[in-house]
Amino acid sequence: MAIVLALCFSVAPISPSILLCFLMGAVLILLGMMFFTLGAEMAMSPMGERVGSCLTKSRNLVVLIFLAFLLGFIVTISEPDLQVLAQQVPAVPNLVLILSVACGVGAFLVFALLRMLLSIPLPPLLLGFYAVVFVLAFFVPDDFLSIAFDSGGVTTGPMTVPFIMALGVGVSAIRSDRHAADDSFGLVALCSVGPILAVMILGMIFSPKEGAYTAVLIPEVDSSTQLFRLFAVELPTYMKEISLSLLPIFLFFMVFQLLVIKLSKRTLIKILVGLVYTYVGLVLFLTGANVGFMPAGNYLGQVLAKSSHPAVLIPVAMLMGYYIVKAEPAVYVLNRQVEEITDGAISAKAMGTGLSVGVSVSLGLAMVRVLTGISILWFLIPGYAVALGISFFVPRIYTAIAFDSGGVASGPMTAAFLLPLAQGACVALGGNIVTDAFGVVAMVAMTPLITIQVMGLASKLAGSRRKKAVERVTVETAFDMLEEDAIIEL
Repeated sequence: MAIVLALCFSVAPISPSILLCFLMGAVLILLGMMFFTLGAEMAMSPMGERVGSCLTKSRNLVVLIFLAFLLGFIVTISEPDLQVLAQQVPAVPNLVLILSVACGVGAFLVFALLRMLLSIPLPPLLLGFYAVVFVLAFFVPDDFLSIAFDSGGVTTGPMTVPFIMALGVGVSAIRSDRHAADDSFGLVALCSVGPILAVMILGMIFSPKEGAYTAVLIPEVDSSTQLFRLFAVELPTYMKEISLSLLPIFLFFMVFQLLVIKLSKRTLIKILVGLVYTYVGLVLFLTGANVGFMPAGNYLGQVLAKSSHPAVLIPVAMLMGYYIVKAEPAVYVLNRQVEEITDGAISAKAMGTGLSVGVSVSLGLAMVRVLTGISILWFLIPGYAVALGISFFVPRIYTAIAFDSGGVASGPMTAAFLLPLAQGACVALGGNIVTDAFGVVAMVAMTPLITIQVMGLASKLAGSRRKKAVERVTVETAFDMLEEDAIIEL
């Protein structure tokens, strides 16, 4: 908020209508974040953990695969961001796209759970799947490519991430080997690949000539009542959308509760209250982001791009990227779970810094694309090559967390403010919006993979140096510390 206000009162003046909408949206986002984080802690995480532990206890592999696929399918259909993606691809019917992406996530959730149960290392799997993705990329129409990569980040949003991550914690709790905690992460990483492959395959089947871009409507309000009406008109839409999103997860959990879990009445009431908080939080958050933030982002992008120095977009976007990731609802869930699972070895603060740096770099590169029109593959192929290459030298848990964080960082705040910022700049510069502006979500999903793993590599090197220093000191001083007549027991 501070960055946008500073820009508005200095180099990028905007109309009072847009500024008021932005401020109203910011208030709703603050309230929404408060309710959502409370709801995720009370309901979504406990539900995921209990379902995960029950799934693992099932000795029937066929039942486990079926239930894992069904769960991935239901949770993905529940994701509000998927509806936004469907609107951007007019060549493919909305229902076909949504069902295909849900099948992709369901299939890859099965892979992810089997990987955890069989203790298969994550890097070789990711290398194989991303190799398939980049081979297919050369057969997908250029105008469709950025949307396909964006889909991987969009479908792992505020509804999917808390549930799927908690599912991983529940499954790993059943295992007792030393890699169980490491393997509790990585579900979101694999589930992000499914949507990309699904949308790419659809792109080749339907052969769309172009993606779509619906211009953001810039609001004009003359009074406070008009401002209120602007948000009040959209509120029922999001109330309906989120209720339809939460309903399948609620029904799935209640079936499990009646047949398998059988929680106490007190625990069940706490989870139901948490679901209400989650519902209220997401409704307020999405209303504020889409009605208040989206027009402001679009208009701000146009103003900055039309200025005498359009390259100012790069540092502005990097600064926004550094802070905006802290406002992503699912990032809070990821950071908290990482700190809990690692017993504080990887702190929430360190995770937050790593994600902020990664997203900042990605936004700078995304604006370079907007200004120059360079193909997204020139960034994604080297980026993923570096990320996958480092994964073979980093502790397993850092690789799983890094690839999870890519999907988590690219959520509603990115789609509602940074993507419109890029689109507005692209309109002002006369570029191709579908090829140049889309892909911001994909870029945001890529760079945390590198920054989090670099943190892991630094931690590993520092740990090995400390170990060597301790060993050297121990050998040199051990005998000096002994009494002359000490008995050494080997």
